[in-house]
Amino acid sequence: MNHKNTKTGSCLCGEVAYEITGPLRQIIGCHCIQCRKTTGHFMAATNASHDDFKLVTETGLKWYRASDFAKRGFCKTCGATLFWQRDDADSISIAAGTLDGKTGLKIDRHIFCEFAGDYYDIEE
Repeated sequence: MNHKNTKTGSCLCGEVAYEITGPLRQIIGCHCIQCRKTTGHFMAATNASHDDFKLVTETGLKWYRASDFAKRGFCKTCGATLFWQRDDADSISIAAGTLDGKTGLKIDRHIFCEFAGDYYDIEE
């Protein structure tokens, strides 16, 4: 089924691809230590309901148990950071840079700013 507002995304090599048929949350910039270590900077992520999210290709998908309450999804082939999943959530966080094309999304807010790197400033 091809919905008018379907968004697609993938990792760099294409071994993980997904589609979203519902609304996406505006972007949150997370500056926590885990996000900085995982991405090499800060995580810019949107979020979608599990009901609206579908993996199209998951050949390269690997999950890493990052804490006692969440896991991180990445591509085991190209190394791309893709997802963050809280155990009890009915939604999934998606790395904004993995979305294809124009999204219309904007950074809405930043979290865990006290852990931000000293080499960049966070715009209000």
